[in-house]
Amino acid sequence: MRGLSVFLLRSFLCLLVSHPGDAARANEDGDGIYIVYMGTVSLGKSASGIEPTELLKSIQRKDNAVVHSYWRSFSGFAAHLSMKEARLIAQKPGVVSVFPDRLLQLHTTRSWDFLNYQTDLLIDSRPTSNSDSPPSQESSDTIIGLLDSGIWPEADSFRDEGMGPVPSRWKGVCMAGDSFSSSNCNRKLIGARFYKSDFSTADAVDQSPRDRLGHGTHVASTAAGKPVSGTSYYGIAAGTAKGGSPGSRIAAYRVCLTTGCRSSAILAAFDDAIADGVDVLSVSLGASASSGLDLRADPIAIGAFHAAQHGILVVCSAGNDGPNPGSVVNAAPWILTVAASTIDRDFESDVVLEGNKVIKGEAINFSPLDKTPVYTLIDGKSAKKRDADALMARNCNPNTMDELMVKGSIVLCYNDDGGYREKNKMEEVKSLGGIGMISVNDEGRSAASIYKSLPVTVVTSDDAAKILAYINLNSTRTSVGTILVTTTVENYKPAPVMAYFSSRGPSSLTRNILKPDVTAPGVDILAAWIGNDTKGTPGKGTPAFSVLSGTSMSCPHVSGIAAVVKSRNPSWDPSAIRSAIMTTATQTNNLKSPITTHTGSVAAAYEYGSGQVNPAVSLNPGLVYETNASDYLNFLCYYGYSITDIKTIAGNASDGFSCPADSNADLISNMNYPSIAVSGFDGKGSRTITRTLTNVAGNQETPYAVSIDAPKGLAVKVIPEKLVFGRDGEKQSYLVLFSASSPVKDDLLGSLTWSNGKYSVRSPFVVSSSKH
Repeated sequence: MRGLSVFLLRSFLCLLVSHPGDAARANEDGDGIYIVYMGTVSLGKSASGIEPTELLKSIQRKDNAVVHSYWRSFSGFAAHLSMKEARLIAQKPGVVSVFPDRLLQLHTTRSWDFLNYQTDLLIDSRPTSNSDSPPSQESSDTIIGLLDSGIWPEADSFRDEGMGPVPSRWKGVCMAGDSFSSSNCNRKLIGARFYKSDFSTADAVDQSPRDRLGHGTHVASTAAGKPVSGTSYYGIAAGTAKGGSPGSRIAAYRVCLTTGCRSSAILAAFDDAIADGVDVLSVSLGASASSGLDLRADPIAIGAFHAAQHGILVVCSAGNDGPNPGSVVNAAPWILTVAASTIDRDFESDVVLEGNKVIKGEAINFSPLDKTPVYTLIDGKSAKKRDADALMARNCNPNTMDELMVKGSIVLCYNDDGGYREKNKMEEVKSLGGIGMISVNDEGRSAASIYKSLPVTVVTSDDAAKILAYINLNSTRTSVGTILVTTTVENYKPAPVMAYFSSRGPSSLTRNILKPDVTAPGVDILAAWIGNDTKGTPGKGTPAFSVLSGTSMSCPHVSGIAAVVKSRNPSWDPSAIRSAIMTTATQTNNLKSPITTHTGSVAAAYEYGSGQVNPAVSLNPGLVYETNASDYLNFLCYYGYSITDIKTIAGNASDGFSCPADSNADLISNMNYPSIAVSGFDGKGSRTITRTLTNVAGNQETPYAVSIDAPKGLAVKVIPEKLVFGRDGEKQSYLVLFSASSPVKDDLLGSLTWSNGKYSVRSPFVVSSSKH
């Protein structure tokens, strides 16, 4: 695609029709909603000087076709257009891209204690440490903006006791809406916006910053919630809930409704948040891995680019399409992309068989069953209807089991046909009179789901084999068992473990940037919840806190850390903060062994990027990799953008800039990024990469020496092998030479680390024979 002319690329994007279920569907003459992106903005106009209204007039469209206008931080608009009209606008000077308004999806306590405990382990086990002290809880004026489903302002996590006046630089607003007034904001929640929708009747009557889903409230309290003691989810996960930066202010931008998150609203929120004055933007949503969005049609990549231009770090979830390789999203190099991993807590709901034989399961349920094994235990296959398929019955699929056999029983149900979701199976067992279900799911065993209406637990396939053997052994009498109510197990080992759902690299955007960047807790996270949850557990009322899993939950952990780093180092730009978080990450679990995947195999950079975030150590990294505006503009050149489009996108920042004459995708590897990725290397010859480090630790005397962890078959040489920094802010560059003694077939992963006895600065690398 990069070989196409700009005109052909624009035309191709404009011909794209939204996926089924997208409200932006259009034909040649009928209306859909399209986004017209026109680059940077100056005095309300795009860099080309063209006003959006002029474009609409040029195709005989009226101003009332506009759904959203972007003019505060970048230029463009979303409007009702036909496909034909979208094509016409795409050809106009000053237009970077035109694309359909797609639906994106949300990527959906003790976690902070666990991260700080891991820091203590590192201090004990590593010869070098960057840690001065744990993250401070003092008040700061750092502002975290969250693009999500809104916020529940009454939650205790958003109290403002002890906080000073709202920072004078804040330019945002607290929008009134349905069940929400400006008085709902305070010195903690300093801003709230929502974006009107005309896509569905249900959403049209719910115009407010108020969170109706719970997701936005959950992530906001994870990032910056005030400490709240005595919290739990109906007694589970009890303790003190707190955010990563409890002294930071919160600004909520509601872009997600019950139907999803509109691209047009996401861009509007970026436009506002940049102008409002946020310091960090937390975005726990994105496209699916299968969407294949190009940068020109990705609202998050576009908005984040302009945020970076204005000194704002954008932190995004990596996606929940794992464990498939190549599934990571939000992978633009100006975004900090976060994978998800577990903490040292397990929600155990055991199965008990005759003889008090215990099979460990995981789930959140409030089982009313007796603790002794007195209930009939069967498997779905043995309860199959006479004319049903045995495999479908084994999986407890609808209309496959006999009601008389299921009624009053606990049913063992497999999940190996991919036909129905676990929820469908649970509803089937319940509708047939079953009193409990044991779900067999190796992946689901590592992240607890919440079951409200039926006692359910999840076991591994190995443990399921033991249960099935017990059932089959008792051919002459009834097998019995029970499911126990959930208990919380702390100090669980090993942890962290990479979550099975966490999206993996390599990036489909380009293999020459390693993504994801880091991992953070994203499994079984307790955080604040909405106050009108009518779907709570029957008889237990509305929970003030709830438990969720997803890269949506890992993202705000890193946003909170970034806010603390920013407050400690206010002069740092977004790339320095990102570098501090990445180069100080750890690859070790609480057994002092390598972090593993959910299958038990050793995890690597495609799973966790640089490793698990390390809050205390990231405050003082010693050295950082700074990625400047020229790096990002060069990236656009290498990626295939024309100089005309780059100047439209970047505006004054591109004055005097021109693309290198030999621009090609291989040069992306030379971007001054904290990790290194090289593609298209077949093992012939060598590949040389450059990097530059900046001293941020004040005046230093002790030189840094490099150590290399290289995989078999790959030779790695660093020149020079020592770096000496004197004054604060001094920069030193080095070369990395990759060569191989034989053809490269698989991805080769390793790392290089600069250390001087006090600071340790690690960069993972991956060398691949695959192209770009």
